[in-house]
Amino acid sequence: MKPVGVATRGTTSLRRLRRVDRWLLGTHPGLLQTPRLVVVDLGFGAVPVTTAELHARLRRVNATATVVGLEIDPARVAAAQAWAAGGLAFAAGGFELAGHRPHVVRAFNVLRQYDEAAVADAWRRMGERLAAGGIVVEGTCDELGRLGAWVTLGSDAPLSLTLALDPNDAPSAVAARLPKALIHRNVPGQPVHRLLADLDAAWRRAAPVGVFSARQRTAAAIAGLRDLGWPLLDGPSRWRRAELTLPWSAVAPGANRTSSAPSPR
Repeated sequence: MKPVGVATRGTTSLRRLRRVDRWLLGTHPGLLQTPRLVVVDLGFGAVPVTTAELHARLRRVNATATVVGLEIDPARVAAAQAWAAGGLAFAAGGFELAGHRPHVVRAFNVLRQYDEAAVADAWRRMGERLAAGGIVVEGTCDELGRLGAWVTLGSDAPLSLTLALDPNDAPSAVAARLPKALIHRNVPGQPVHRLLADLDAAWRRAAPVGVFSARQRTAAAIAGLRDLGWPLLDGPSRWRRAELTLPWSAVAPGANRTSSAPSPR
């Protein structure tokens, strides 16, 4: 089976994907404890360090988990074999997932390097290869893993958007790391633009809470977003990590949400 896609830059670093991995472990524990769990890490890069980290994290909660790192570049696949171990393997593959039917696909910093027009087909190809009840986590983060954003996909549709913020910066700093499906939609009139504007406004109103900590200020800002009527899917324990998840329907391009609820007086 010929890999579908093109080779990307392949840059990575230690702990770069720690936030999405912790999110997976915290929000999908049942799925990750599936017997003989299969996880595909798509586009592991020049050095598969984050794939090995994912494998180690999953093995702590599921001793039967297998992680398969996929890359289109055959030289990267060959070099990665030195990292192979029990339950950790590497192969050539792209959006067709090399014939695997995984329970989870992690595809990070891959589609960012594609045209927006390629997103829908890539989502469809990955989704149709999932095992029953499986998910694709597709997104982008900065080089140090401090900022990130990802879409969770089911077998036939996107389900949610998660933002991982840097508490030491305004929430809208995450705009530069929005997934490819949204990054060009951060313009007036689009739901994701309204989301980030409302989040920044709530963060400014929460400035007095900053005397306690930057994280508490960010958590208060996310709670303020909920008060404006945004349908958040998580709660304070996640907000204190400077993370929030919304249904995809609330932020999908063209969704009918041109204004937020009235601001508190």
